[in-house]
Amino acid sequence: MVITDPVLLKGRDPVAVCRAAVTGGATMVQVRWKDGTPAEILELTQALVAALPVPVLVNDRVDIALAAGAAGAHLGWDDPPLDALRPHLPAGFLLGLSVGSPDEAARAPANADYWSVGPCFATPTKQDAGPALGPEGFAAIARLAPEGTPVIGIGGITVSNARSIIEAGATGVAVVGAVIGAPNAEAAARALRQAMS
Repeated sequence: MVITDPVLLKGRDPVAVCRAAVTGGATMVQVRWKDGTPAEILELTQALVAALPVPVLVNDRVDIALAAGAAGAHLGWDDPPLDALRPHLPAGFLLGLSVGSPDEAARAPANADYWSVGPCFATPTKQDAGPALGPEGFAAIARLAPEGTPVIGIGGITVSNARSIIEAGATGVAVVGAVIGAPNAEAAARALRQAMS
């Protein structure tokens, strides 16, 4: 999963960069734009949904995801509770959840479509991410996920460490800087896919 970041894009077209990342092997895109207005986030999400052949998710904003025709939303612990939202959403609408500790794992509803566990490593792109888990810490939390729930690693994932998170039990990884911050998103995504396989 490639996560957008307006700062790392440095003025480049987010749709073109995400399209290149998908060509390189990204299988999902998440729109994360913490200080974007709802109108800006909606416009970007609609453009990505129209341009990409992979699911597009929206960070924090179920309302925008629904309005844009996105595949789903990614929720944190400050967002409306996943199990309260689920009955009001269309069938097949994806809801992912950030899980960063055994305590959060214990409180997580059983019906998330995936867990995003991290930070796996130190990350400059999320200031409130908490201490790095490392592969062992990731594995310990991943084992707490309900049976059949995919768990992806996030936080400081690079070509050099992605394999260790896959070996620790991750279904995949979510990245910001490793692809969005790279000068060539297609090559960066391809290198990441190769590192994980």
